Amino acid sequence: MFNIKPSISDLLHSSVRSILKNKSRTILTSLGIIIGVTSVILLTSIGNGLSIYIDQQFESLGTNTIFIAPGKIFNDNGGFNQSGGGGRLITTSFTEKNINDLKRGLKGYTIVPVSILMADIKSNTITKKNMTIAGSTYQYATAMNNIPSSGNGRVFTPEEESKKSNVIVLGSKIASDLFPSGNGLGKKIIIKGKTFKVVGINDKKGSSFGGPDTDSQSYIPIGIAHDLSGNQNIQEMLIKTPTKEDVEPAKKIVTNILLKVYDKDAFTVFDSSQLLSSINSIISTLTVALTGIAAISLIVGGIGIMNIMLVTVTERTREIGLRKAIGAYPRAILLQFLFEAVILSAIGGLIGILLGTLGTLAINNFFPARITIQSITLAFGVSSLVGVIFGVAPARRASKLSPIEALRYE
Repeated sequence: MFNIKPSISDLLHSSVRSILKNKSRTILTSLGIIIGVTSVILLTSIGNGLSIYIDQQFESLGTNTIFIAPGKIFNDNGGFNQSGGGGRLITTSFTEKNINDLKRGLKGYTIVPVSILMADIKSNTITKKNMTIAGSTYQYATAMNNIPSSGNGRVFTPEEESKKSNVIVLGSKIASDLFPSGNGLGKKIIIKGKTFKVVGINDKKGSSFGGPDTDSQSYIPIGIAHDLSGNQNIQEMLIKTPTKEDVEPAKKIVTNILLKVYDKDAFTVFDSSQLLSSINSIISTLTVALTGIAAISLIVGGIGIMNIMLVTVTERTREIGLRKAIGAYPRAILLQFLFEAVILSAIGGLIGILLGTLGTLAINNFFPARITIQSITLAFGVSSLVGVIFGVAPARRASKLSPIEALRYE
């Protein structure tokens, strides 16, 4: 017998019983919500994981390294410059005079010139085409916080640098590519017809979006790099400050020194935190945009729930009429159908969270992905809210049915 004054608990139990009567319809009705929640969790997890991964990569560079590059890399809003920077990076270069000026202005600081060379690197059996080789001083490894660990050799010495010795330190990836058996230390390689001895192999550090791919990069004494390239160009400069607190004052000094020679748009002085901020801003914007697209599935799922609930109201018209005829309040009818819509959404949300979590764990084996409590809470909350929003219309329709017309419905 129907209870004309049911409690909230009674309405919930009745809603659950109605949903469980047709399990297949329940799953199919919730499918849109399942897809939407799964997509939202996966995309936010990938975005979070990528941000954490990039933070770790830039942390490995150290927080007290200043980079000086030709061209205007950042725009006035702090984002990457879309015009002008790329061309200048190719056509503009620094000189030895710039290095000497900086050394006079920043006494006691480590100032490292870098000359970039693109060339083929050959071992006995393997050739790697168009690889990045950095010509620099023996202090380059310290500035980049990338000194080979014990057992992986060493950096080249000041004496080797001054004598233009043919020595090279390989990144971990290029070393494994050239010497698959893993015994590259001490072996010979050929660059532009010159034979180099591998004196060190850097530890694997990974590459980050927008950051230097140190695993695929090698470095040699800068004098040798100039001989191989046929010019004395310096593509960038690095400055290692004593502490993190010295970075901002040093950047101002560097800027003032270079402005005496170059236009303000001819160079960029930045540190890893500034580059990291710009990259994370791009990732955040991209994550929000992709999550918004994925959230459209939630709206589609909500429309699906509304359609099914409207069909359900039609199917149960006589039941609604009978309940109203014996005194059931319209509010009780409205709440029961609203509860059913919310439960359908919640079921879809829970299944979506489970699939999203499993998907994140699977993706993390190949690509950085980190699920957060906030993303789970948001996804479940939005899915339940969708049930409320799209369940109102069917619930109102059910509550407003005339008992007499409902009982006469065939």
